[in-house]
Amino acid sequence: MNRPGPDSVPAVPAAPVAIVTGASRGIGAAIARSAARAGYAVVVNYSADADGATAVAGNITREGGTAVTIRADVSKPVDVGRLFESASELGTVTAVINNAAVTGDLIGTLVEVPSHTVQRVIDVNVAGMIFMCQEAVRRLSTEQGGPGGSIVNISSTATKAGSPGTWVHYAASKGAVDVLTTGLAAEVAKQGIRVNAVAPGSTNTGLHAAAGMPDRVERLNPGIPMGRGAEPEEIAAAVMWLLSEDAGYITGAVLPVSGGR
Repeated sequence: MNRPGPDSVPAVPAAPVAIVTGASRGIGAAIARSAARAGYAVVVNYSADADGATAVAGNITREGGTAVTIRADVSKPVDVGRLFESASELGTVTAVINNAAVTGDLIGTLVEVPSHTVQRVIDVNVAGMIFMCQEAVRRLSTEQGGPGGSIVNISSTATKAGSPGTWVHYAASKGAVDVLTTGLAAEVAKQGIRVNAVAPGSTNTGLHAAAGMPDRVERLNPGIPMGRGAEPEEIAAAVMWLLSEDAGYITGAVLPVSGGR
């Protein structure tokens, strides 16, 4: 009786790759973990927090997933190109989640924000997201030989009220994200790429404490119909739905995850 040789063993298809920017903590870390549980090999991108990124990747691998950490500043096109090149060594990139963002850590009115803080917020939150989207389209577009895929940008419900007295500059940068999402979605809809955004409301992350307002989410709770802030995992769940086949006919959407606010 002949036994099947090695060539008859079906090859195990490589997992699709998801790049998550700003994934060393908070919402980005939750998205990275959720993507791994959904079957993606995950690129845990970070700019400065190497220890946080390593911890996230370690958590994923301990659960049986695949993750690598890659340092890249998304505001630098050279870094963005290197990020995608490194990610492609892991497999075929089909999902790009643009989460990296900064507030400048300053709390105050717009006129109090130093020019260097404004510049950094625009560089990372707007230009960085544009650079990431450009490279994603080059890699994913079926018109350019890519596999198609999905881009999810992280916006904010701060675009509604504008965050007066705290982060007007940040809210303005997220308004640009919404426009980028809508416009790019229309441009690449026939290239096998869907582009959507998730707009979190007040969320329980370390962002507020880092900005000197550890109780900010709690103080905002009375104005939220559901009476509480979101958990990072709830934001991640919305991202994963937009990446899934269940959302296959959705592009150009900005999905609020805000407890009704």
